[in-house]
Amino acid sequence: MGYSYSNLKKDLILIFVMGALYMVLEGLWRGWTHISMLVVGGLSAFLIGRLNERPKFYARKMWQECVIGTFIVLVLEFVSGILLNIWLKLDVWNYSGSWGNLYGQICVPCALLWFTLMPLCIYVDDYLRYKLFEEERPAGLLKNYKDLFTGN
Repeated sequence: MGYSYSNLKKDLILIFVMGALYMVLEGLWRGWTHISMLVVGGLSAFLIGRLNERPKFYARKMWQECVIGTFIVLVLEFVSGILLNIWLKLDVWNYSGSWGNLYGQICVPCALLWFTLMPLCIYVDDYLRYKLFEEERPAGLLKNYKDLFTGN
């Protein structure tokens, strides 16, 4: 069974919706966002959600899923930061003043923030798949956070 047009359409819808939701969240947090975050945020959330469709991933403990998801975000944030902020000089973000930063593109405080947002990201992906594509109903956002803090 190969990758089909309907799979591509579904994936693009998820990237767009998750990217738009990320832009809203970032706009509320920082007071502004940049259109590039539609792609960067959407792709990050999509990849985490796509991974969450695999039994080897969702069978893990929530904290393990959060570590893997955070790694995905940090890699995409770093690569897109090098492209957008350093090469293209768009100055979308700059973490140079933050502790543990790498070339001002990623930093430890933001990594901790991404880690705490992973249960929400996983839930939103599951919820969108349930609502838009009639996939399995998600267990619940509170369950994800409970699993994170109880080590399940």
